[in-house]
Amino acid sequence: MLSTQVREKLILFGNALIDQKRAHVVVEPMQGKSGFWFGGGNLVEDQVGNLFLVGRYRNFGDSRTGLGVGERGLELAIFQSSDRGKSFKKVLSFQKSDLNVGEREALSIEGAALHFTTDGVELFVSTEKANLSYPTGLESYQKPGTGVWTIERLQSKTIAGLADAPIKTILECRDPQWLHVKDPFICEQANGDLLLGFTTHPFNWASSNSAYVLRAQGQEEFSAPVYDYFPRGYTWDVAISRATAWLHVPQIGVFANQPLLTLLFYDGGESMRDLDEHKQAISRPRGYSCEEIGGLAVACGNETESIERLSANLPLFISPVGKGTSRYVDVLETDQGYYVTWEQSQDNLSQPLVMNYLSKEEAESILSTTNG
Repeated sequence: MLSTQVREKLILFGNALIDQKRAHVVVEPMQGKSGFWFGGGNLVEDQVGNLFLVGRYRNFGDSRTGLGVGERGLELAIFQSSDRGKSFKKVLSFQKSDLNVGEREALSIEGAALHFTTDGVELFVSTEKANLSYPTGLESYQKPGTGVWTIERLQSKTIAGLADAPIKTILECRDPQWLHVKDPFICEQANGDLLLGFTTHPFNWASSNSAYVLRAQGQEEFSAPVYDYFPRGYTWDVAISRATAWLHVPQIGVFANQPLLTLLFYDGGESMRDLDEHKQAISRPRGYSCEEIGGLAVACGNETESIERLSANLPLFISPVGKGTSRYVDVLETDQGYYVTWEQSQDNLSQPLVMNYLSKEEAESILSTTNG
């Protein structure tokens, strides 16, 4: 168990990273209304300081009823910034047809993650695939026009080369408990291993959960998936606990003489569908599928077996406007500071990608032994 002081410092640090009021829009959705957003990706830095941002444009649609209701995830885009995040220019785009795998047609583009390697760059992307049926005995639960989510990888020497890179499925599941796998994210471990986190849904879409695989340094293949390392909570995150980013806590201030701690940012919700509130109840964002709100947890070092929630009873990250949606957090740590991106609900109910920057000096002040 963490001390009260350590917990308070970590919460202060988390709120400084996910500062809802300081954040500014970096990528707008295609329309400014409900059901439209951009995000579900990450931000990375190349060897010369360029920033590359990946995410998907999502238009209105409903995965429960098939693609007859809206376009949903229709474009994966990569943007480049050569001015440290002040502006971004689209440099690469994938349509759904670009992400087909053989006879498996991509019906909707979901989350993605970029990762620079010693050999170039790799792109992990999840899509809903046609011509994939539900497991034997559960076929009747698959609605017409819907598919199953899988995760693919593209590898190239350069970002531009990803456009023609072969696409290979690296994660799919036939177990009804974790049938749909999507929304990959990256965490480089201190020992050189690569953690690839992702989201799962059961066949009946009753919850949203977290899983991961590991790739040992110097290896090409990933280990077997771990599906149960971060169980859902008991209050505001009882239906959804979807991890989206890891961040090592700087060993400064009150953390200088402690073991390395790692923050886990996650999306949560009380239900997969919007809940009706009692007229005399406290009105608050409760979080549900596509309108999640944000939470924070912490682990010791790179461990994934003993994670302690810092947002056990209530969420920590809520947009001050719209439906309160605040989700798909990603944190890029650079030598100068932290670039944080997430989808944030707006007054018009759209979800653009927003960004906040926190300098190393600001972080050190928050984590010091005297302030906060």
